[in-house]
Amino acid sequence: MNRRKLLVISAALTSLLAGGAYAQDKAAQQAEVKAKAMQALQDFYKSDAKIKDAVSKAPGYAVFTTYGLSFGLGGAGGKGIAHDSKSKKDTYMSMAQASAGLQIGASDTRYLFIFKDAKSLADFIEKGWDASVGAGAGAGTGKDDANVKAGAIAFTGGNAYVLTKAGLQAGVALGGSKVWKDKELN
Repeated sequence: MNRRKLLVISAALTSLLAGGAYAQDKAAQQAEVKAKAMQALQDFYKSDAKIKDAVSKAPGYAVFTTYGLSFGLGGAGGKGIAHDSKSKKDTYMSMAQASAGLQIGASDTRYLFIFKDAKSLADFIEKGWDASVGAGAGAGTGKDDANVKAGAIAFTGGNAYVLTKAGLQAGVALGGSKVWKDKELN
């Protein structure tokens, strides 16, 4: 009988400790995503001073950092946040990209979406975002001279910017991008 009680208490304590470790792990992951997103935002500001003014006046923005490889087939993925300027709430998001075609490269790329209205921001967070891509190229050295391309991706909810921080991507490919709310981090 005592063994059974001991096993029940041990199981309960283990589940409580595991839940606490998951909460700490989740908080650490959120802090890491937030720090990378804020650094990406600063990279955009350094590349084009007008972006900071646009972000400060917008009802919200989303910023992502992705890492990708391509050699014929390509893929990239990353995480970021969507920030509601009115409520000051951050929603953790994920981004994935896939492509196929004549392409080669590796890149560390940042994406910034500046929303024109609160509805566009809410739709982006709740419904996600899908886009098709045609052809493109980008280069960055990892230094301050990385390039920003405005309107490089189709986005009707406001303005979108792409910053290739490091790496090189070149070629012609068909593919797509998808953004969705990260259920594990929210």
